[in-house]
Amino acid sequence: MNSIQNRITAFAKLGDFLSQFSVDNIKKIDSIEHNEIFYDGFLHQMKIAQENNSWFTKENILFSLNSLSKSLNKSNLDKFTKNFNSSKESSKKVAIIMAGNIPLVGFHDFLSVLISGHSVLVKQSSSDKHLLPFLAKYLEFVEEGFKGKITFTEEKLSDFDAVIATGSDNTARYFEYYFKNKPNIIRKSRNSVAVITGKETEEDFIKLSDDVFQYFGLGCRSVSKLYVPKGYNFDAFFTGMYVKKEHINNAKYANNYDYNKAVYLMSEFDLLENGFLMIKEDESYSSPIATVFYEYYDNEIDLKIKLHQDKEKIQCIVAKDFIENEVAFGQTQHPKLTDFADGVNTLEFLSKI
Repeated sequence: MNSIQNRITAFAKLGDFLSQFSVDNIKKIDSIEHNEIFYDGFLHQMKIAQENNSWFTKENILFSLNSLSKSLNKSNLDKFTKNFNSSKESSKKVAIIMAGNIPLVGFHDFLSVLISGHSVLVKQSSSDKHLLPFLAKYLEFVEEGFKGKITFTEEKLSDFDAVIATGSDNTARYFEYYFKNKPNIIRKSRNSVAVITGKETEEDFIKLSDDVFQYFGLGCRSVSKLYVPKGYNFDAFFTGMYVKKEHINNAKYANNYDYNKAVYLMSEFDLLENGFLMIKEDESYSSPIATVFYEYYDNEIDLKIKLHQDKEKIQCIVAKDFIENEVAFGQTQHPKLTDFADGVNTLEFLSKI
């Protein structure tokens, strides 16, 4: 049985491997273990992933890899696992049903299961099925103890002890029924919001453009809703967003923009737009692509109460000195390993199954 330290070392080596692929530079580093076997193959998998899903641009894939490589070092992994009790370790088989909205979106669950000493049975989304199996092979190469503990399937799940499933609110209802007799974590749709108070700087709005536009706004950590003071002037917001104007050059994004704009105009909704982003007053949290919803607030205390009441629907709150556990502008897509999705500690769950 491989020890937790061996597993930490293996994931840290994976972090080193991924450090070769960043948005600024793709550069082969000769000292990386097993590069002669994996480097070119991974470039090929990235290319296939892009061809398979046009939301997975090269930039978005590299951003995701870069983010993972920064997380996967020994110091972060030690902190991540420090409260995990490995003395009473028993290996169970944990099924993970992954979403496919952004590249490697299910990696954190995959890491959590394996680093806990369990075996993993992965059912991937067809939108994101090319990168993780390849990285799993790399892990098996650097740590023999992972061999036989990682299975990918496209079949109906069977023969497992616990499940972590991520889906929409509709699929979550199905998951809750289907997996009711197994220990489970069922994740539903969540969105992220930003609270604007009027004290933001130009730099804050430029940073907020990352929270809105990274992964085309498809992540649960992507800001899809703004809360703004009554009578707010959106000029400063649009000025900050303008740094992302190139998004309209992506054909799929442009199609969604044109389609949603046409729907809004035909419905005679009031909206403001700048040629690549629309904002619309709406109480929902989940906005379509190329659109951010907004709602006015009169009173900060009432807004804090509302955000607390709706916490099951919200992944992150971006703000500046407004509310506890807020995320700084520009930081939603840089989660730490200890930022568990939906606030559910996966390692704690895995230690009890």
